[in-house]
Amino acid sequence: MPDQEPGTPFDSIESSHEYVGLLAEALEEARAAIQDEIGLAEREGAVRRGEALQLVAFKLEKLEAHITASRRLLNDLRSLRRLLLQERAPGARRRERDGAPEVEGA
Repeated sequence: MPDQEPGTPFDSIESSHEYVGLLAEALEEARAAIQDEIGLAEREGAVRRGEALQLVAFKLEKLEAHITASRRLLNDLRSLRRLLLQERAPGARRRERDGAPEVEGA
């Protein structure tokens, strides 16, 4: 029996969506920490360090926008997959062709 490789965060759309969500949480924490560091640099009068931290905050903001877009794209893919799989379910085409919704107990 061949060895199975351990699951990765990208085995499915759902696990990818979850992974990207964890990245978003980590980014939020990093942004909060950087804002604290910026405040500390300003209080200490460390201008150059403050400017570098502002650049880090800007880059984190850009990354967060990309992660948010990725989450939306993955969500769209999940919705589209559900739609497509539902259409391929047994009887779905017959119900669609007949124009009648499926009624339980009928």
